[in-house]
Amino acid sequence: MKKVEIKTEITVFDSIEELQDVTRNLMHVAIEAKKNAYAPYSKFKVGAAILLENGTIVTGNNQENAAYPSGMCAERVAIWKASSEFPNEKILKLAITASSSSQILHEPVAPCGGCRQTLSEYELKQKDKIEVCFMGEIGKIIMTDSLLNLLPIAFDKSFL
Repeated sequence: MKKVEIKTEITVFDSIEELQDVTRNLMHVAIEAKKNAYAPYSKFKVGAAILLENGTIVTGNNQENAAYPSGMCAERVAIWKASSEFPNEKILKLAITASSSSQILHEPVAPCGGCRQTLSEYELKQKDKIEVCFMGEIGKIIMTDSLLNLLPIAFDKSFL
């Protein structure tokens, strides 16, 4: 038996004002995208914004359905939209924000496991890191320079 320690590096910002201009702008776009989320059941709205290498910003928001498994997370809506509309463009950054009608979210809301797996596919496909930045409604923001920092032991095509 051998124990292996896996370390992840993140940067924590106290507020959106501390972010660099490009990242702050991307987060503001995610905040706007969140407003169009369709979340009548959970009342939990998520917005995502992706910056492509050509400067295009692609957005997504969560889309719920009465048949719960049929809904979709904001991150996957955005990444699939980016891949569908700009299949050869490199993804540079992803900003995510969330809010709830039952409480003010002060803590950063990370992508769910399914979104981490989906996003990792695109980071591995483009053979370059995707910076990920996420927050709740207000307060601290977590940033990492690679999606794989959030999913260090990823399932990928090498297993198929």
